[in-house]
Amino acid sequence: MVMPTLLADRFASLDYTELTNNHVFLKSCNNGYFEQHNHHRLGEYNHHHDGPTAKELIGNALRQRVESIDHEDCEPGEEDTFFVADLGEVYRQHLRWKLNLPRVKPFYAVKCNPDPMLLKLLAALGNGFDCASKAEIEQVLRMGVDPSRIIYAQPCKTNSYVRYVAQQGVRAMTFDNADELRKIARFFPDAELYLRILTDDTSSLCRLSMKFGASLDSTDGLLALARDLNLNVVGVSFHVGSGASDPSAFLKAVRDSHMVFQQAASYGYSLKTLDVGGGFCADNTFEQMAGVLRAALDEYFPAHSGINLIAEPGRFYASAAYTLACNVIARRTIQDTALINNGTMTPDASYMLYINDGLYGNFSSIMFDHQHPEAKVLRAGGQTLYNTPAASGMDDDNGMEYSIWGPTCDGIDRITESIRFPVVLDVGDWLYFEEMGAYTKCSATTFNGFSNEHDVIYVCSEPGAKALLGL
Repeated sequence: MVMPTLLADRFASLDYTELTNNHVFLKSCNNGYFEQHNHHRLGEYNHHHDGPTAKELIGNALRQRVESIDHEDCEPGEEDTFFVADLGEVYRQHLRWKLNLPRVKPFYAVKCNPDPMLLKLLAALGNGFDCASKAEIEQVLRMGVDPSRIIYAQPCKTNSYVRYVAQQGVRAMTFDNADELRKIARFFPDAELYLRILTDDTSSLCRLSMKFGASLDSTDGLLALARDLNLNVVGVSFHVGSGASDPSAFLKAVRDSHMVFQQAASYGYSLKTLDVGGGFCADNTFEQMAGVLRAALDEYFPAHSGINLIAEPGRFYASAAYTLACNVIARRTIQDTALINNGTMTPDASYMLYINDGLYGNFSSIMFDHQHPEAKVLRAGGQTLYNTPAASGMDDDNGMEYSIWGPTCDGIDRITESIRFPVVLDVGDWLYFEEMGAYTKCSATTFNGFSNEHDVIYVCSEPGAKALLGL
């Protein structure tokens, strides 16, 4: 096993030359993983490899960490929850994007997961960045990314932030109302503006149209005002909602955008860019979604039109790359005494498990992102069970029943209402949760005094990603 290498918090600047996808993409790599403290699918591959698979790399990292901890005498914090992030998965998602949406340049939504190693890899792959605040813009600029690769995609901006981006040379930004236009005219008249239009996001996990987007009956007036203020409108943007599930929403939004392009032309604007926003999931719905979007773009904004196409994916890149490991800190035995007294059942117990992470921590995605993380057994009874049949919950009434709770004193801090495992879990055992990279750590809090800073162990199952990161 290759021993972990500790990385520093600061990274050297990369040469951010636009990269092409002419690398050889493999599903695994030949060496191990490395660790950094307090940081934050494309089809089937048939390439031959003789190194560990992505699952093996993740499993090795999890195993080495948890088997080194003795919960009976460890120091406070040593058994804290931690992540394992496979940067190779991010790399494969980038290839998947380029295969399905080759004309659309991704501008990664930093809010989804601002992990510095994730951002570093995405920058090295040539991506741009969708930022919504001064702090996000500062983080990206500190990596050496050129300001032209940032879009300030926040339609309602703080005055001082507008002055800040003007000083930093971040020119691209969105707007959706007249007051915002007057603000920009006052503080950054040379900005490159994208008119964000309203979309139908009723099928998305997180709706955004209730807060952002100009209705189609207001776009003409906004363009007229922008012309009167001598502002530079360069494009149109939309967002069909985070975690969208209806491909037709993209079709309608692209059609509406084309109409706004024509409106802009009547005011003398020659718009150059369409921003199709986010909403892309990492699961097997992506290909269908991308197919509808690609067809719509080819119809209304064909390649020969010369229009630049960009997007703002977040969860698409980050969600599947991160696995979270949590320690069982307490257990409570529950028995249905009424049934026992009636003689209708034997006194079999179920358990409430309390782990050291919850809804106020890295499981904030349950409340804010409508996710349903699936618990699996990492270690129980002195055995590591990662990626084995005994790790997964059971579909029938066999096994032991558990509910899973977070560590805070709030009753809503429940992760799983009911799940059955074929093993008995006790204090000191470990659970793991896959696909925990999107809207998890970024919205964790310190409620009840619990930390929101957790270690990330990075592995890399793609040689191309390792080469880009200089590992």
